Amino acid sequence: MFERLTQHKRLQETLFMGTLTLCCLGLSVFRFMYTDTKVFLFLNWNLFLAFIPWACTTMVLISPNIRKKRGTIFLLLATWLLFFPNAPYILTDLFHLRLKSAMPIWFDLVLILSFAWTGLLFGFLSLWDIERIAAKHIGHDRWIPLVSVILLFVGSFGIYLGRYLRWNSWDIITEPFQLMYAIGERIINPFAHPRAWGMTLFMGLFLNILYWSFRLIQRRE
Repeated sequence: MFERLTQHKRLQETLFMGTLTLCCLGLSVFRFMYTDTKVFLFLNWNLFLAFIPWACTTMVLISPNIRKKRGTIFLLLATWLLFFPNAPYILTDLFHLRLKSAMPIWFDLVLILSFAWTGLLFGFLSLWDIERIAAKHIGHDRWIPLVSVILLFVGSFGIYLGRYLRWNSWDIITEPFQLMYAIGERIINPFAHPRAWGMTLFMGLFLNILYWSFRLIQRRE
């Protein structure tokens, strides 16, 4: 595994993201030990869900055997799409900030933002991978930025489904018809669900601002 990560220039990125994840875990454990409350331990589960899209695209890029099997690639990319909204979803955990808490609000802010930033990085790095994978299958590279913009809006709609309707990524398997009904209802009757499309629009714009800023920094050299 280390040889493959090194060969595909992925080792440094993996170590960095692993370090960020451990830092987030350390902050949450410190809070738990200091306050003896489990309030924000759930952030570790959310971060694990954010890690899955990055893991999927990493497997595609570093494994020649997977790249030869279209069925496997399709399965991994479908998994990526299901779990991608979990990466930016952690931003909405800022809703849990409270002035009256066992810890100072500044600490809880640092804690949540650390998880949110790490989750966003997992998501953005994996979306960058999607662009690289798409470039090999789409003849015209000029369409790839449009694909990324659309996927970020799809991700923001997924955030709405998770935050307000409490759907999870695996519900597509456990409760597919109920999930499809909830999505279809909001597509067919958009004006009856202003919060759904308002959040999708503005969260999508926000994610695009962050992602393309990220890409600008990456290309700065």
